[in-house]
Amino acid sequence: MKYISIYRITVIVWMSMKFLIRIYWFEKRHRIWDQDTKRKWEEMLSDQAEEYRRKAVHLGGLLIKFGQFLSSRGDLLPSSFIKELEGLVDRVEPVPFYRSKETIEEDWNASVDTHLSTIEETPVASASIGEVYKAYLKDGTPVAVKVQRYRVKDTFRMDFRALKIVFWMLNKFTVYGKKADLPALYREVVRVISNELDFTMELENGRHFKKRFGDFPSVYIPEYYSDLSTKRVLVMEWVEGTKITDLSFIKKNGIDREQIARTLFDLSIAQFLDAGMFHSDPHPGNLMLKADGTVVVIDFGMVGEIKQEDADALRTMVQGFILDDYDRVIEALQEMDFLLPNADTERVKKLLKQTTEMYLDGNFDKLDAHMMNDMLSDLQQFVKDQPIQLPADYAFLGRATSIIIGVLSAVYPNIDLIQWGRPVIKQWVSGDGSNASLYTEVIKETVRPLLSFPRALIEYLEDGDKEREWKSYHQRNRLFHQFYLVYTAFSFLIFVSGVAALYYTLVVPVLPSVWISGVFMGVGLLGFFICSIKHVRMLKGIHHNRRDEQ
Repeated sequence: MKYISIYRITVIVWMSMKFLIRIYWFEKRHRIWDQDTKRKWEEMLSDQAEEYRRKAVHLGGLLIKFGQFLSSRGDLLPSSFIKELEGLVDRVEPVPFYRSKETIEEDWNASVDTHLSTIEETPVASASIGEVYKAYLKDGTPVAVKVQRYRVKDTFRMDFRALKIVFWMLNKFTVYGKKADLPALYREVVRVISNELDFTMELENGRHFKKRFGDFPSVYIPEYYSDLSTKRVLVMEWVEGTKITDLSFIKKNGIDREQIARTLFDLSIAQFLDAGMFHSDPHPGNLMLKADGTVVVIDFGMVGEIKQEDADALRTMVQGFILDDYDRVIEALQEMDFLLPNADTERVKKLLKQTTEMYLDGNFDKLDAHMMNDMLSDLQQFVKDQPIQLPADYAFLGRATSIIIGVLSAVYPNIDLIQWGRPVIKQWVSGDGSNASLYTEVIKETVRPLLSFPRALIEYLEDGDKEREWKSYHQRNRLFHQFYLVYTAFSFLIFVSGVAALYYTLVVPVLPSVWISGVFMGVGLLGFFICSIKHVRMLKGIHHNRRDEQ
């Protein structure tokens, strides 16, 4: 039955229609969204996600891969649904070995014995797209042979037709048609998943990672056998090891858990921040550990790519957050195609600013993996509520980041992500390994409040709603914080000008006397110390007030 087209399409479309009808009826019956309604809503979504997971395990094929794809789309689905899909493991019943043998011999145009001395008939791994077998070449070299499942292309072709119907229904009868570009999203799904059906793509990806990270400390990428690999058969080096989260193996071999985490952290940073490909499915099954502590990365079927222009835009966006310049953030989001054409940029800007300030008011010294995941969840909720649609590569990037944080926490629970990441992010934000560009922008942004301060004061005085009171304690502190920064910097510039004047007076006598440069130096130094002292006192006062409030 699973291979009958009409059966698969009917099951998938009917399940989707049932979900939509239940959601519509629930919203009709519950006009008031109190805590009890929200609880029932979450329960209903969890039931639907559980049903989807059961159907996916039963049918296999696209439903498993699409479920994994959806688990990265916090901009489209609620967290309760995603949480259930995150547990959707791509592990299915293996096909009979003779089917896999037929595929190998058809693609090799020769019998298995021509290139292999032996091949184990029980697969070491079985997924929705392929089976993996351990085999030995004629010279005795152990290899892993990945073989495409029987009729998998036919199965996915049927499921794509069903999915197209589902997307049409969503586009016509739900609000998602207005919030998301569903036709573009469907094309993304087809492109991403179709690439996995062509093992030559995985071969090229693996060779790319081998070339890029071949010399990366304590990291190993297996070799691939191009002459034996085809669109349906992939032959690679066999690596002895275990999952990276196998703590008993780590203890048995005396491997330093912190060192494992550091290796994985550095490898992830190199992939997620720099232009190029990144592994978009780095779960423990695809991250192995050798007895000597080497981290082995396998399975490059699902990869994303950060283009250079996107990397530059992402850096610009982070600089915008640092410099409190949300126009720059919006511009970067538009360059990366995050914002849909109907997005209200002013509203998005305001919400971004509010969200950022909320976290800045928190205690980042206590930031750990759990808080990082909470922040990612909040970000997903924010994106879901706005006219924002993440391109597939960035959705996969977010999913990969979340998976890596979980793996790092499992391997080394005492990890301090802020301490490890601070120097890396500082260098990355500055660009080209230099702090010059960021510091230049900091100076520009620091001078800006000097010009805007009188205008801000006038606007305050003209605002009758404030009744001659500051809008909020936080706003007042922010304003004076910028004020002291500006005048401290201004005083320092006066001092430097005095030093320069003194130099030119002594070396190139262009000034009538030394006392002018001395006045500049004295005024600048005095202003610098006065502003610095008052600034420090203000910051201490803020700290004491926050501590008293807690």
